[in-house]
Amino acid sequence: MQRLLANRGITHPSDLDYGLNNLPLPESLLGIDKAAEVLAQAIICRQKILIVGDFDADGATSTSLAVLALTAMGAVDVGYLVPNRFDYGYGLTPEIVEVAAQRSPDVIVTVDNGISSIDGVNRAQEHNIKVVVTDHHLPGDRLPSADAIVNPNQPGCTFPSKNLAGVGVIFYVLSKVRSVLDTLNWFADQHIVKPNLANYLDLVALGTVADVVSLDSLNRRLVHQGLLRIRAGQARPGIQALIEIAGRNGRNLTSGDIGFSIAPRINAAGRLDDMSLGIRCLMSDDYTEATELARELNDLNQDRRSIEAAMQQEALASLGNLDQLQNTELPWGMCLYQADWHQGVVGILASRIKDRFHRPVIAFAQSDQTGELKGSARSIKGLHIRDALDSIATKHPGLIEKFGGHAMAAGLTLKHEHYAQFALMFDEQVRQLIDADALEAAIISDGLLEVEYFNLATARSIAELGPWGQNFPEPLFDGEFNILTQRIVGEKHLKLTVAPTASPQDVFDAIAFNVDTRVWPDKNIRQAHCAYHLDVNEFRSRESLQLRMVCLNPKN
Repeated sequence: MQRLLANRGITHPSDLDYGLNNLPLPESLLGIDKAAEVLAQAIICRQKILIVGDFDADGATSTSLAVLALTAMGAVDVGYLVPNRFDYGYGLTPEIVEVAAQRSPDVIVTVDNGISSIDGVNRAQEHNIKVVVTDHHLPGDRLPSADAIVNPNQPGCTFPSKNLAGVGVIFYVLSKVRSVLDTLNWFADQHIVKPNLANYLDLVALGTVADVVSLDSLNRRLVHQGLLRIRAGQARPGIQALIEIAGRNGRNLTSGDIGFSIAPRINAAGRLDDMSLGIRCLMSDDYTEATELARELNDLNQDRRSIEAAMQQEALASLGNLDQLQNTELPWGMCLYQADWHQGVVGILASRIKDRFHRPVIAFAQSDQTGELKGSARSIKGLHIRDALDSIATKHPGLIEKFGGHAMAAGLTLKHEHYAQFALMFDEQVRQLIDADALEAAIISDGLLEVEYFNLATARSIAELGPWGQNFPEPLFDGEFNILTQRIVGEKHLKLTVAPTASPQDVFDAIAFNVDTRVWPDKNIRQAHCAYHLDVNEFRSRESLQLRMVCLNPKN
C-alpha cells in the first residue's frame, strides 16, 4: 500500500486525511466575498434568484445544489434554467438571457459556465439583472463584467486548487453565503435551522467525479466525504434511485461506480433531451418520484448507447478498413463529421475514437437551429486542446465562430463551409504542438503483483485508499497469465478464468469490458501479458476476487 501511494505522490499520512477540518478557506477564492454579499442580500430582501446551469452532470449537480441550499437558507424564490443544447448552445448567451428575463429575476447565478459569457452578461445588465458567475473553465483574454466572478482559474486567484469542478465552486460560494448570513444573525432572527452544507456532499462528489477533473487532495476529500454519506444511506433520493437502477450497491459505492454507471444516466438527459429531467431527479425529496425519474434517465441512456454504437460504426467506416489503417498515416489531429450524427452524442464519439487511435479527435454534428457545425473535442496527454483551438483562432480569424473548454475537452462552432479548412489546420496545429512519440498509447503500471496479494483483503484495502480518478489513478498491475477459459457475456464483455504463469495452480476469475469481438474469444490464445485492476465482485450477496483486465496482449 505504501508503494502504491508513493507512486501517486503521497508522502505523508496527512495526505490521506480526508476530513473536512482542513479545507482551504473560501476567502482565498477571488471574488467570493462579493458573490456572497450579492446572494445574501438577495435572500434577505426576498429577491428572485435564477440559477443558469450547464447540460452535463456537473451542471446538473451544481444547479441542484444551488437551488436546494439557497432555499434552505431562506431564499423564497429560487428557480433554474438550463439551456437546451440544441436550441441555445452552451452558457449564458444573450438568447438565454432573453428567456431568463421573462421570469423577471433580480439575480442570475451561473453554475459550471459563464466565464466566457461576455455578451450574455452585458445583456442581463441591460435588463437590470445582477449576475454572479461561478465557473471552473479556463477564461479567455476578457472576463465578463459580472457583479461577481468566482473561478479558481481566473487571473489573480490564489486559491490553492485549480481543479475544482463547477459543483465544487458553487459549494464554496454557498458556504460563504451561509457564513455571511450567520454573521448577520439571519438564521436566528428568521427561526431557520442553519443548513449543514456537508449534507449536500453527495451532489458534490457526483458532479466532481462525473466531470473528470483532477482528483487533487481537495477534490479527493470532497469526493470521499460524499461517498461516506452515500454509503451510509444518507444520499438524496434521486441518487439512491440512480444507484439502484444501475444495479450498484450503495453500501460500497466507489468513484468508479459514479463515473461509469451513475453519471452517464444523468448526462443522457442533456445529450438527448432536456437536463431538467436529471435536475428534477436529483432535487426530488420523494423516493417514488425519484425512482420514476431515474427510470426515464435509464431509458434515455439506453437510447444514447444505441445511437453512440451506430455513430461509432459509421465513424470507423469513414476512416476506412482498420487493417489498412495500420499502413496508412492517420491525421495527427482527427476531425470527423457526418450530417445526420446526433449533436448530443458527438462528445462520446470523439472520446471513443480518441481512445482507439490515441490522437486528438474532434467530432462534429450539424446544428438543427443554425446549420452550423457543433464540434466536441477530446485530447491526449501532452496536448492542451483549448490552447490548440485558441492558436488556430488567432492565426485564422473567422475560421472558428466560438470555442471554449479546458486541457482535455473542448467545444466549438464552425460554419459548414469552413470544415475542410479547419480539419487541415487542426491536424497542422497538433503536429506543431506534439511529437510522434505522443501518439503512442502507454499504459502506466504499478508493476508485478506477487501472487500472495491476489486476495479479497488486498482488493478491499485498495478500494479503501480511494477515491481513485483523474490524475490519482486506481492501482494497475501487469503480468503474464495462462488463459484457461474465455467467453463473451453481455454482447461485448470477455469473461475469463486465468492463472499467473509463475503459479499456474492459482486460478482467478477475470473480466475485460468492451473487447474487440473480432479478436475475442479466440481459443488459440492460451497466454497473454495483461494489465489489470483488483476488483471486489459482488454477486448474489457473495463477494469474490475478480481481475478487471484493461489490456490483454496475446503471447505467440
